[in-house]
Amino acid sequence: MGLVEQVYAAAANAGLTVRCRWTPAGSPAKTQQVGFSAPDDTVLDGLALSTDYAMTYPASGLDGLAVRDVVVIDGHSYQVSDIRAIGDGSEMRAKLTRL
Repeated sequence: MGLVEQVYAAAANAGLTVRCRWTPAGSPAKTQQVGFSAPDDTVLDGLALSTDYAMTYPASGLDGLAVRDVVVIDGHSYQVSDIRAIGDGSEMRAKLTRL
């Protein structure tokens, strides 16, 4: 187990992560503890709020996750809109759109 996986395991034990379920095409579902954020951002010159959903996870945990895949976090479905590597690539950040 690498350093990033150890950090996520410790965060999960402390209750700082949430469970994410992903079902790759033609494969059984995968479950991974992920960091999840849903910060609000003002749009239209402050007339409305928009929520930018994102999750971070160890690259080895959801290997093969792709744009347009659907994940379920805390009972809600989200579509992956962008995936980026963080740092050395052992951690990933995915932007999400709530369905």
